[in-house]
Amino acid sequence: MEMGDAATPPTLRMDPIKELRRFQTQRFKRLTPLWRAVVEVAFIVFLFYSNLLMGQYTVGAPGQQKGLIWAVVNIFTVENFIIALVTAVIAHVVFEYLRKRL
Repeated sequence: MEMGDAATPPTLRMDPIKELRRFQTQRFKRLTPLWRAVVEVAFIVFLFYSNLLMGQYTVGAPGQQKGLIWAVVNIFTVENFIIALVTAVIAHVVFEYLRKRL
C-alpha cells in the first residue's frame, strides 16, 4: 500500500512535522494580538517614563544638581506607574479603534 492510497487510514498520511508546524503557526497567530498589545503598552509606558526623566533635567528642575540616581528614584513611584499604565491602556484602545476605522 502506498502513502497516497485512499485505503490508507488518515493518521498514516499525516506528516508529524507538518502537523507540529501547523499547530505552532495557529498558536502563534492566536497570541499575536495579545503580544502586540503588551508591546504597545510597554512602549507607551517607556515613553512616559523617559519623558518624566527628561523633565528632571530641564532648566529649573532639581535633577541637574541632585544627579541621575535621585531623578530615577523620584520618577519611579507607585502613582506614576498607575498613571503610566492607565494612560497606556487607554492609548492602546484608541489606537486599535483607529486602526480598524481607517
